Amino acid sequence: MVPEDSTDVLVDGLVRSAFQVMGVLTRIGAEHDLSLTQLRVLGILRDRQPRMSDLAAFLGLDKSTMSGLIARAERRGLLTRGTSPEDKRAVVVLITDAGRDLTRRMYEEARGALAPATGRIGPEQRRHLAQLLEPLLSPPLPAAPRPERPVRGTP
Repeated sequence: MVPEDSTDVLVDGLVRSAFQVMGVLTRIGAEHDLSLTQLRVLGILRDRQPRMSDLAAFLGLDKSTMSGLIARAERRGLLTRGTSPEDKRAVVVLITDAGRDLTRRMYEEARGALAPATGRIGPEQRRHLAQLLEPLLSPPLPAAPRPERPVRGTP
């Protein structure tokens, strides 16, 4: 199928680029024993300290899944939980120095792995492309709510 409409062309390009980038990130994550979701969490925490509930909602995960994911990262020393300065009842997720170092290394690996693609265009084109993408990426699209699972034994 060859898209004709400009929106279709854009969506096709975004999907194809997402597949290429996700392939790189999945490989790099696996090399560091991290899932793509764990990689996303580390990337999100580079420059923010979200509430656990906000992070779960953003990723489209339920609370128990999010708790397990954070617990595994805590055991590895990559993340920790803390209390929100604004609301002492709220739990925030924080990246540790070890998590920040690993994130930095994986970013450099991703940059290197994507260099053959990004190197096809010049520095000014890269800046322009980044500017064009910004309105599509900020704010991020909300995660779709997870479908409710039927309770066993009910129709």
